[in-house]
Amino acid sequence: MQQVKSGDTVKVHYHGRLTDGTTFDSSEGREPLEFEVGSGMVIAGFDNGVTGMAVGDKKTLQIPAEEAYGDKNPEMIVEFPKSQFPEDMEPEVGMSLNMTNGGGQVIPVVIVDVKDESVILDANHPLAGEALTFDIEVVEISGAKPLIIT
Repeated sequence: MQQVKSGDTVKVHYHGRLTDGTTFDSSEGREPLEFEVGSGMVIAGFDNGVTGMAVGDKKTLQIPAEEAYGDKNPEMIVEFPKSQFPEDMEPEVGMSLNMTNGGGQVIPVVIVDVKDESVILDANHPLAGEALTFDIEVVEISGAKPLIIT
């Protein structure tokens, strides 16, 4: 029976939960997630967790924050002057925004605090600092794609 190894393309169904049991994502009702194992397409703990599984295998993965989206980085939390927001915008805690940096890169942020003259923005991934639990089932394994050199 073929087992998942680095370089294989796999399809998995999954149900992702936080430690309190809250579901944050699931493939239920959708096509299974397809990715190349070891390519960095998914978080490290998920990638490592499917290795060695076979089609039809089910497993629950407990993934610590450092193997998921990492710990919250305090440098990704910044204070931004209210005067830089559009005049017709009323910033509220929990509001999601897209900011752009000097190079034109779009950075998603969430407002975590509103002060008199400024707003505190958090650019960390929403799941940063969270340990994650995934129930997974491997539904297909395709061998590694051959490297073609011409």
